[in-house]
Order: sequence, then C-alpha cells, then structure tokens
Amino acid sequence: MNREENIQHFLELIKESRRGKFKIYIGMIAGVGKSYRMLQEAHDLLSNGVDVQIGYIETHGRPGTEALVEGLTVIPRRKIFYKGKELEEMDLDTIIRIRPEIVIVDELAHTNVEGSKNEKRWQDVMTLLDEGINVISAVNIQHIESLNEEVQEISGIEVKERIPDSVLEQADEVVNIDLTAEELVERLKAGKIYRPEKVQTALKNFFKSENILQLRELALKEVALRVEKKVENEVVSDIQRVRHEKVMACISSNEKTPRKIIRKAARLATRYNTKFWILYVQTPRENPDRIALSSQRHLLNHFKLATELGGEVIRIPSEDIPGTIMQVCKEKQITTLCMGSPRLKIPWALFSIMRYKKLIESLSQNNTDLIILA
Repeated sequence: MNREENIQHFLELIKESRRGKFKIYIGMIAGVGKSYRMLQEAHDLLSNGVDVQIGYIETHGRPGTEALVEGLTVIPRRKIFYKGKELEEMDLDTIIRIRPEIVIVDELAHTNVEGSKNEKRWQDVMTLLDEGINVISAVNIQHIESLNEEVQEISGIEVKERIPDSVLEQADEVVNIDLTAEELVERLKAGKIYRPEKVQTALKNFFKSENILQLRELALKEVALRVEKKVENEVVSDIQRVRHEKVMACISSNEKTPRKIIRKAARLATRYNTKFWILYVQTPRENPDRIALSSQRHLLNHFKLATELGGEVIRIPSEDIPGTIMQVCKEKQITTLCMGSPRLKIPWALFSIMRYKKLIESLSQNNTDLIILA
C-alpha cells in the first residue's frame, strides 16, 4: 500500500468512526406499532437527557400515536409546491443545521417529491448518518427490495416503494415489532389502523389472516438473518472461518424473470455473507445496434437492481452462452449459479439440450450448485 492509499484508508477509518448510529424497526405490515414504538423510545431517551428530535413521523391519524408526539421537539417539514399542490417533506437541511443527537425518521421507503435533494428518504437517512447524526427509522417487510416477489406472491400486490437490502446491512441494530395475526386483526377492527370505511376492504386484501402469517414469517426470518450476520461480522472468534461461497446469476433481456433471479442471488449472497455477480451474455442479435429499445430498457433496469442490491454486473459479448457461463464460473470460482429455465426452440431443441447438458456436467465437475427458477 503506497502513501496515498495509506492516507485514504486512514481517512475512511476516521469517517466511519464519525458516522452516526442507525437503528431500524421492522414490521410485517402497517399498523403493528413501529411509529408508536419509536415515539416511546424518543420519550425514554429524552427523560435520560438525550437530545432527540422528530425529523419526520407519520401518525396516520391514530390517536395513541398522536398523543405520543406531545412533549417531543418536531422539526418543521419543508413545504414544496408540486403540480399545483402544496406537499410536505422532511427538511433535511434544517436537521443537519440543528444537528440533534438522535433524529426520528419514519417511512424509510418513502419517495421524495420531485426536486428534492434525494430521490428516496433512505438516501436522506444515509446523508444524516454521514453527517454524524444518529437515526432511528422504521420500514415494513414488503418494502425490502429482495423480498419484492415473495411479498407479491403472498399478497397479490406489487409494492412500488422499496429500499435496497444494503440499507439494512448498514443498520447497527434491527428490531422486529411483532404481533399475532389475531392481535393485528383486532386492532384493525377497532379502528386503530385505518378509518372505519377502509376496514372491510383491508380485511379482504392485505390483512387476510393467511397473508399476515406469511408476512410475519418473512419479518421474523429477516431480522434473524440480520442478527446472524451481525454476530458473524462482529463477534471475535479465535478461529476465523474462511468463506468460499460465491454466487452468480445469469440473466437475459426479458422483462420480469431476471429480476426474480437477481433477487434470489442477492438473498443467497446475504445468507452466505458474501458478494454476488450478475452475468449477461450479449449475443450478436442483442448488439446495441440491433436490440429492441424495450429490451435495452429492461437490461438497464436489471443492471440497476443488481447494483442496488450490492451485486457486480458482468457483460460479455458472445455467441456461446453455455461456454461463457462455464468460463466465468471457473474464473470467479462460483459455488452457486442461479438461472431461469432454458428455452428450447425447435428445430434447434436437440442441439440446445446437448449444450445445456454439457453446461450441467461442467458445473458438476467444478462443484458448482445450480438453482433453476421457474
């Protein structure tokens, strides 16, 4: 390491030591009490002489939550005129100027109004942490990027506002707010979550008992995973375990399937506590001057998703897709390969099957596990 690298490394260590601490409350669904718990904690901190202020809280008109705001310092929201309407956003610049010791920031997955400093609220939180301000925030399980497909399969609803898994990885503490399905439904029927006119619709959709149970399982597993990773990364052991797992996903320019594959690879990489790669083999018919604009757009979105989830994109022009996959697996020493079901086109089906068989044999010889997603 030369002198310049030494200096940069030292500056990074200083920056990390000055970075704010980050705590996230995770809930399985709206109404479990994340905002309520954050406000309770704010009162406890305040009674212990800590300068804690509210950067943004969403009470949703719930009396119990609104009552807890009393006695806490609320930093006024910034008013923005957008498309003829007056909207309110968290005032990031004012929070930085005031510099509270701890700031409460609700609705972590929120998308800011166009023209804001950052596109997403989680990016605002990263800015606050970089400024050395400690943050307590909250998010529901359905807003975690790599769980998007699972949540959609459970609820039938595609959640648009999402946070990258890397946000959770930067949290110093992740806490699950848990309720049984029965308790949650009782809260809903009692009008503690939505207004009376919305209760029946909610019971027939997102708040079905079977949905709640599955979302609860996802939330419990996610928090357990984060705790496990924290133990692995921070608990000192006399014998440091060497990790060999390396995950790669193969994608195409299709619209939907590659996103499932990318998220699956990201989840596996999180489980193995390792990095992952995304491989796109660009055939001659998908050269930049020949590929359809819609396919180009899909690819860019896939690459963006992979990067947001912490993956590294590999793009290789080649006519030989199986051969390129085998080559990259050997070079990167991949242990787990994720891909979609092969599409075998007549009259080339037999030829494709032989190439696919050769790929499987090669993976087997290199001790690489193959996961095929439907």
